[in-house]
Amino acid sequence: MHPTHATHPTAYLAATTDKNLELVLHVLPAIVVILAASALCGRLALLVKQPRVLGEMVAGVLLGPTLFGALFPAAQKAVFPAEVKPVLYVLSTIGLTVFMFLVGAGLDHGGGNGKKDTKNAAVLAVSGILPSLLLGAGSAYVLYDRLSRPDVTPFEFALFIGGALSITAFPMLARILYERHLQNSPLGRMTLLGASIDDAAAWCFLAVLSAMHSGAGALHVLRTIGSTALFALVMLTVVARLLRPMGVRVERTGHFGFDQMYLVVGIVLLSGLCTDYIGIYSVFGGFIAGLAMPRNPAFREALHSRMMDIVCVLLLPIFFAFSGLNTELGGIAGWAMIGPFLLILAAGFIGKYVGCATAMRAVGFSWRESWAVGGLMNARGLMILIFINIGLAQGMITKDVFSMLVLVAVITTAGAMPLYRWALPERLEQRMSPPTPARPQGAPGSTSPEAKPVHA
Repeated sequence: MHPTHATHPTAYLAATTDKNLELVLHVLPAIVVILAASALCGRLALLVKQPRVLGEMVAGVLLGPTLFGALFPAAQKAVFPAEVKPVLYVLSTIGLTVFMFLVGAGLDHGGGNGKKDTKNAAVLAVSGILPSLLLGAGSAYVLYDRLSRPDVTPFEFALFIGGALSITAFPMLARILYERHLQNSPLGRMTLLGASIDDAAAWCFLAVLSAMHSGAGALHVLRTIGSTALFALVMLTVVARLLRPMGVRVERTGHFGFDQMYLVVGIVLLSGLCTDYIGIYSVFGGFIAGLAMPRNPAFREALHSRMMDIVCVLLLPIFFAFSGLNTELGGIAGWAMIGPFLLILAAGFIGKYVGCATAMRAVGFSWRESWAVGGLMNARGLMILIFINIGLAQGMITKDVFSMLVLVAVITTAGAMPLYRWALPERLEQRMSPPTPARPQGAPGSTSPEAKPVHA
């Protein structure tokens, strides 16, 4: 017996001197619990006609201090001890980066109307940022005396709330579109591109706010924005051009082997590292790397059939769980906070939903399509939770404001699919889906593996 290890039951299952094995014996049970909770909540979400990804997001929040930690604190601490969280963080970051790489690689740049799609995506991005930013900033300015920390200026507080409300749940939106076979429809391509611009702008915005709050200066801000633009330019021109022969070779030979996989995975991880280093989060490095991949159908098919299943079933639930472990709803105050909460919720809802829908109608989409886009863009998911967790850690917002924004994220995200279905019933949605190219029987599609069983 080794009494020094009495607090670690797993230590009795293996040699106590093997710290690596002891870590594995802590990490594996945590992952099993995450997968079980994600599978259960995902199935429940499908039963109430919500996308599976919303159930996985809720599972992550419930595994954190909000429910599991509140009801069974000892058990939660045993399942998710402190030494496990860094491992979950690494796995979740890799999973989200690779998933967004697959989304970028799956976008069909060759279809559609080219410049018109890009123009519409830019209009959507602006309409998704400016109205919610201005309304959120205005409501925050009005509520500054009641909600803000004294060491945060009204300008910083207003910009933070506006920036948080301008975020779109890019990964969740991508999962929804993939599940419904719409990622390569004109509406799907435009929505994905517009949402990616929205979120990239939001992270640059957060970098600006962090620099202002910490006193890093204007030079740091300009360096972040300039580095982001330079990275995207190099990836979409130089790297994309160098990768084209690989796509042609895969198309000609039908072979996508380990050599190609090593190269692709290396590019994805290096891209995530670059954007993390720049300060705009690795998810956008993965997405830009996907956009730089060859457009050949056989190449894209091979990427998705090799990588999508393990990412969606294993790595993305870990991302949701890790984010949920850092989400605490205990800061909700009493009735005095109902008015401020409703004001912030209204600013976020009107800014995104009405703003995006109105802009889409203005560029020629039908009202049904426009309201559908507005509903999808209004979902904020866990991206806003990451944003506000950073703000809380840096002392830009209080616990009460954090809790209000968590509720805004849950409500707007849960409302995304009902609003979408109200605008685009299934009979109309099926007409928008692009025809699926012929492929061998049983071959995996270039869409998410959740595409077929979403209504099961």
